[in-house]
Amino acid sequence: MPTIVQLPTGKALTVRAAADAFLDSLRNPNTVRSYSTGVGKTAERIGEARPLGSVADDEIGEALELLWGTAAVNTWNARRAAVLSWLGWCESYGYDGPAVPAWTKRLAVPDSETPARSKMAVDRLIARREVHLREKTLWRMLYETAGRSKEILGVNIEDLDLAARRCLVKAKGARSKVRRRGQAREDFVLETVYWDAGTARLLPRLLRGRTRGPVFVTHRRPGPGKVVSPRDVCPDTGLARLSYGQARALLDEHTAVRGPGSGWDLHEYRHSALTHLGEQGASLLMLMAKSRHKKPENVRRYFKPSSEAISELTSLLAPGDARR
Repeated sequence: MPTIVQLPTGKALTVRAAADAFLDSLRNPNTVRSYSTGVGKTAERIGEARPLGSVADDEIGEALELLWGTAAVNTWNARRAAVLSWLGWCESYGYDGPAVPAWTKRLAVPDSETPARSKMAVDRLIARREVHLREKTLWRMLYETAGRSKEILGVNIEDLDLAARRCLVKAKGARSKVRRRGQAREDFVLETVYWDAGTARLLPRLLRGRTRGPVFVTHRRPGPGKVVSPRDVCPDTGLARLSYGQARALLDEHTAVRGPGSGWDLHEYRHSALTHLGEQGASLLMLMAKSRHKKPENVRRYFKPSSEAISELTSLLAPGDARR
């Protein structure tokens, strides 16, 4: 069933009424939360009681600059996109109003600052005796699949193909196969990630005969007041799925050298894997296939060759037999 939005009546639509009507039209609660800040604060800045048609384009641009002109690039782009969507929605419904001026351009996203760890550092961390088998398996799987942390943490044993060393994951921004409320995992197009010998050796030890439920679980059952989805609880042990926050804290615990919060981030395994594959000569198309990125520029932000790799490449330019 399509969403029915009650539009304000009357000739003069106020800024506040336009903002409320737009936000009420959004079906995804995550989108509502994301857009509420940009649209709400912009409406406050330009005057909520004013007729929307009386607002000039440059007033929108000035409000954006005053509110987020010194913010991070991603924040600026997100707030600008929210206001752009709001004013475009108003125009599509026939309400006179301003537009986001051309001089408030979308900014190019800077390269990610997430570091790529050396293969030796990854191997040594996973080999440490004090690291629990669960963490060893998770970190090795993140590295070998080059998958996103939430994708791998969301895997259930039923999704695994141990013989073929692969599994299905619900990727970030997964395409929906159906349009209905309360969509389940099977309503989305799933993607395949692949691992190698390291993960293949660890997974059977971690599962220890379990045949269903989350692959990565906590060591305790959820409290009586906590509501957990049936898919996120092991039906045999009653243990809940390991959350992203818990997994991140465990990695930080083993890698922090300057106090809590200074350790590695789970996303570094993805950066490291793609960097190491690129250093070994993997083509851009193969890196895109492995990472499942749709745009080449996104893969480029993940590829961060070491100074040693660049030095080795440069040696190919040495004259004659002077190559090291």
